[in-house]
Amino acid sequence: MIENFEAFLIAITILTLTPGLDTALVLRNSSRGGFADGSTTSLGICLGLFVHATFSAIGISAILAQSAELFNAVKMVGAAYLIWLGATTLKSVWKGELGTVNTQAQQRQLNLTRSLREGFLSNVLNPKTAVFYLAFLPQFINPEGSAFLQSCLMASIHFVIAMVWQCGLAGVLNSAKNLLQSSTFMKRMEATTGVVLVGLGVKLLIEE
Repeated sequence: MIENFEAFLIAITILTLTPGLDTALVLRNSSRGGFADGSTTSLGICLGLFVHATFSAIGISAILAQSAELFNAVKMVGAAYLIWLGATTLKSVWKGELGTVNTQAQQRQLNLTRSLREGFLSNVLNPKTAVFYLAFLPQFINPEGSAFLQSCLMASIHFVIAMVWQCGLAGVLNSAKNLLQSSTFMKRMEATTGVVLVGLGVKLLIEE
């Protein structure tokens, strides 16, 4: 039912491969808890896509795009959450709580619900994703079909591409065992991703 499917596929693939918040969060959590942590974070991020697709289909995103006050409110909430994630990472590095890769036994004990929640909220609370879906998806909607079903189908395609890419990143990072055994390298990586998350949050706050 999707119109100009090839154009949609190319555009959504380029969007997914472009480094941004999702990449930073997956790498941050992969360095924290290995592949399980990173892939669960990716799952949370990708599940958030269906929320934006639904909002786009029923017009809620239109309200978000047209109301400056509502947009700024959601923007501040999302930005504050990103800054909190980054600050938490930097605080843990400062206290020496991070910096070593977890063993398989420790990975099984990780609170994967936390990773799922972090990924989901970082995506859902990002107003740019909502506005992007509002502006992007209608270009490929066939007016003769169901807007909701087509939006969910496009979100599903985005889901698959993003999961493959982000889980691949988590797997590559987790496979770099020699580097991951270096506490200095891990602390630097976690500190870097923490700074990136804070920077993204601040950028989201100050952008018009």
